[in-house]
Amino acid sequence: MRENDNLKVLFVSVEVAPFAKTGGLADVAGSLPKSLLSMGYDVRVAMPRYQQIETNMKYVTDFPVDMGGRQSTCIVREGEIGFKSDGKDMSVPIYFLDNYHYFNRGGIYCYFDDADRFAFFCKAALEMLPKIDFKPDIIHCNDWHTGPMCMFLNEKYKTYPFYKNIKTMFTIHNLEYQGNFSRDVMGIMGMPDEIFVPEKVEFYGMFSFMKAGLVYSDIITTVSETYAKEIQTERYGEKLEGLLKNRSKDLYGIVNGIDYDVFNPETDPRIYKNYTVDTFKLKAENKYALQKEMGLPKKDVPVIGLISRLTGQKGLNLIMDEIDEMMKEDIQFILLGAGDEYYETGFKKIQEKYPDKVGVFIGFNAPLAQRIYAGSDMFLMPSRFEPCGLGQLFSLRYGTIPIVRSTGGLAETVIDIDKDKKNGNGFSYQDFTSKDMMDTIKRAIKFYNEKPLEWEDMVKRAMISDYSWNSSASKYSDLYLKLVKKKK
Repeated sequence: MRENDNLKVLFVSVEVAPFAKTGGLADVAGSLPKSLLSMGYDVRVAMPRYQQIETNMKYVTDFPVDMGGRQSTCIVREGEIGFKSDGKDMSVPIYFLDNYHYFNRGGIYCYFDDADRFAFFCKAALEMLPKIDFKPDIIHCNDWHTGPMCMFLNEKYKTYPFYKNIKTMFTIHNLEYQGNFSRDVMGIMGMPDEIFVPEKVEFYGMFSFMKAGLVYSDIITTVSETYAKEIQTERYGEKLEGLLKNRSKDLYGIVNGIDYDVFNPETDPRIYKNYTVDTFKLKAENKYALQKEMGLPKKDVPVIGLISRLTGQKGLNLIMDEIDEMMKEDIQFILLGAGDEYYETGFKKIQEKYPDKVGVFIGFNAPLAQRIYAGSDMFLMPSRFEPCGLGQLFSLRYGTIPIVRSTGGLAETVIDIDKDKKNGNGFSYQDFTSKDMMDTIKRAIKFYNEKPLEWEDMVKRAMISDYSWNSSASKYSDLYLKLVKKKK
């Protein structure tokens, strides 16, 4: 019997693919639990049930949750995340926590009462556990929305016998997003004023969901070793570097993986033409079909793809600064994303200026994203910071060569071909400047045009590299075992 057999884990996230997704958090929450189940864990997932979620689910229970003296009903329904492991059909149970007032809305975030909504979710997830007769050894919380779970557990629920000895892990997916709200949320949560101090949840006069997770969790993880070091510095620490330094002995970096069954060019139904490392030249058919879909002329030129939230973090200003210089090259550029109006408008104008060289889709379109991964030759990620990044992992899986700024997880997963001819799988640069980005893009274009055989070798190397969850899930498992062995 394996050491982790029968260990129970509740994995908590407000985004889980394929049910609700705005970014990489959903991909992690939808895939890591599958690997853990395959390793012998009794792992279950909890998430809110948003209006958009329509899947087979069964009613489990309902109960009232106290929200500042008002009783709000939580309805629990159970579904599953199905998958195959070694040819066997398996499934991770997923609990959808529903409340009409909080979650029957068209989107996930950016409502006036987000603090109340996610506080309710955290409380309800804890109160659900005895009602479904599931006592986890570990609650694995993800990002700021779930930070109060660690606080509730330690400040309130551990006084009840059922919750005694439950350990918590809190994973930072992006420290920039912290969930900082007015201290009034303390009343909604039913928490005493004594914890609204700098040593606990107070953060520059606000209640910080992120800080609650960092202060009260037993172990903190983030999504790459490099980012774990970066966030302990003033440059990347978002004013929490002092706390993170103080907890450095409990802070670990584990780079994300991706689901190799879902993201598989051999079987992916969303791309134009399936291919393998042995038939990778069929990738060209994906390129031509992508050019047609994006209204670009069919040409054998390098196609550079970019799929991103359109925010300042992603280095998009560098692209806008250099777009005229970039368009002097014989290339095509395709962008898919949504976000800040400034960037949405800016890239639409760029498309209008260069209609034969630039294709832009503003919005979220998962099938198109896969076709960009499969149809592009290069994938651009000039991020100011990138905790892990999944785009470069998807692009490698599809044989699309990443061009990245060496930060966070990008530094750990992309090896510059000019620095390591044997293992290189992309192009990278250090300084967050438009010049360094443009110099690296030109270096990649030159390599593509002048070294076609070496480029093919790099594509094959990218496709056979292993960035599945196998290694990363084992590292999470090691931390889980370390947690449960701590003195209870």
